Amino acid sequence: MNLARRTLIGIPYLWLVLLFLVPFGIILKISLSDIALAIPPYTPTLDLSQGWSGIRDFIAGLDWENYIFLTEDDLYWRAYLSSLRIALISTLLALLVGFPIAYGMANAAPEWRPTLMMLVILPFWTSFLIRVYAWIGILSNEGFLNQFLLWTGIISDPLMIMNTSTAVYIGIVYTYLPFMILPIYATLERLDASLLEAAEDLGCSRASAFWLVTVPLSKSGVIAGCFLVFIPALGEFVIPSLLGGSSTLMIGKVLWEEFFNNRDWPVASAVAIILLLILVIPIILFQKNQERQAEAEA
Repeated sequence: MNLARRTLIGIPYLWLVLLFLVPFGIILKISLSDIALAIPPYTPTLDLSQGWSGIRDFIAGLDWENYIFLTEDDLYWRAYLSSLRIALISTLLALLVGFPIAYGMANAAPEWRPTLMMLVILPFWTSFLIRVYAWIGILSNEGFLNQFLLWTGIISDPLMIMNTSTAVYIGIVYTYLPFMILPIYATLERLDASLLEAAEDLGCSRASAFWLVTVPLSKSGVIAGCFLVFIPALGEFVIPSLLGGSSTLMIGKVLWEEFFNNRDWPVASAVAIILLLILVIPIILFQKNQERQAEAEA
């Protein structure tokens, strides 16, 4: 293997080591430490300055107290379960909204597809934080949505949307909708139209051909889109904090409060480690799906 090829292969691994494995090791080390009134606010149990003897002492006296504490306090388990529920429902809503949009884009005239693609990507040109703050102005009691509904006479009193789970679902679906649309669109655009014509020639109606041909053949794009929405939504912090208020329980908010309000870095690190281990499962499944798709196209 020549030097150029080794360098090309080594760069992603170097990136993975520096930006994932090293931070993961630091967080894991903190999660096995004890809280202290100091800066930083923990007492390390691993002292690398002592060499191998320090590592042996660390392994011999491994302390899982912070992880045990997470199992004893139901706040953390409720936060994990609530995050899973919100992420799953948001993913389903994004699929219900994103699939028709992707289907419409794939069946639009070829000259219109770049424009439609640009409209889907356009929100990424604006700051994520600004887009979330914009929904506060839309969903608040005096916001644009309530003012419009009151003006049209549809409602007589403002709707209470802000600081509810509904606002969180709206924010997550809006923010991550492009991640659902783009892989589905990429799959539908490559769909052979002659398959639909053959199905109709064999007696299928348009609706039957859609369910029997289009939907099964778009499965890879649907799976990819669901993973791309579910994985970041599970650990979301900004959207539930700004739109959900104190009533919305998600593990990202708990993690923030432990780090910056309670300054309990060891427990916060343990929360982060468990969240990462939970996320590893869909990430591995996503990679397996991508590998199967690549093999099918080869």
